[in-house]
Amino acid sequence: MITPFKITSAANPMVKALKALHTKKGRAESGLFLAEGARLAAEAAELGVWPQVMALSAAALERPQVARLAEGAAHAGARVLEMNEALLAAIAKRDNPQTVIGAYPQRLVELETLGARTTASASGAAGMDEVVHAPLFVALDGVRDPGNLGTILRTADSVGADGVILVGQTCDPFSVEAVRATMGSIFALPVARADFAAFDAWRRARGLLLVGASLKGAHPHDAFPADAPLAIFMGNEQSGLSAEMEAACDALVRIPMKGRADSLNLAIATGVMLYDAWRRRGYAGARE
Repeated sequence: MITPFKITSAANPMVKALKALHTKKGRAESGLFLAEGARLAAEAAELGVWPQVMALSAAALERPQVARLAEGAAHAGARVLEMNEALLAAIAKRDNPQTVIGAYPQRLVELETLGARTTASASGAAGMDEVVHAPLFVALDGVRDPGNLGTILRTADSVGADGVILVGQTCDPFSVEAVRATMGSIFALPVARADFAAFDAWRRARGLLLVGASLKGAHPHDAFPADAPLAIFMGNEQSGLSAEMEAACDALVRIPMKGRADSLNLAIATGVMLYDAWRRRGYAGARE
């Protein structure tokens, strides 16, 4: 059983360093981001991802699951800190904070490393050969709302997408708000950054059909072959994709509307696009 280092003062440098991760500058200088909650810590651990710093309350340490997480984090080289809930609240900048908070290394992958995942045979039988599915990616341009970005990452993970590419000046996926909205998918889903020219060259080299969602789309959102290698392209919450980006798309589609609303929230619209594409792939790989 490990013995965490106890911190009792808000003036402690570690408390200040963890609080700084709420700022873009603090994240850029440290290369770390905050993830809150034992559930997220457990999901990260299952993927072999451990924090550099784990802060937790004494009450949390009494739970066997959390004690095992703390032990694993310490063995992986993390600094494990025990502090009261007032200090945890100061770090989380919210009342009733989670009793486990981790500071994790930021991980963006190179665009060139993004590739297709393998999924289990549709039979699900042990020992069956694995099959490679047609890749499915999400490209996002100019997303400003971290809650939208985090929700999109969670949705992309839920349909088994092969990765998300952040094009242009998209907000930080490692902000506290975005990480909260991912509900742990930040640890599971490959995320890359690229400018539009690099992204477009990459997807053309891999034969990806680029499908852009646009109010200018002449066809409904399912008017493209879902079984093709795909990159679904979603634009800024207010202005959508630029004219240059729309011109580069192989298909421009729009989500049909019936009521007075003329558009959907970006995260909802991306979910509609992703789930319909996955539905037309027969929900390949879905858990029983």
